[in-house]
Amino acid sequence: MAKCDQCGNDYDKAFLVNMGGQTYTFDSFECAIHKLAPTCPHCRVRIMGHGVEQGDIIYCCAHCAEQEGAKALIDRAP
Repeated sequence: MAKCDQCGNDYDKAFLVNMGGQTYTFDSFECAIHKLAPTCPHCRVRIMGHGVEQGDIIYCCAHCAEQEGAKALIDRAP
């Protein structure tokens, strides 16, 4: 069995994720999200979708980006 890199569980249905030149083992998508998904710097939520970016910073939405001073982002096209 393979051991999850997030929670340490030994699981016979574990899977591998390759990211940034590293390989990780997880027993669930939940553990993969907790280990690998970026965190919004404003609301601290894990970003599981595309998010929005300004410069090198990724936010969960345009509202959070605006609260942090990023003014060029919108959630929808006009």
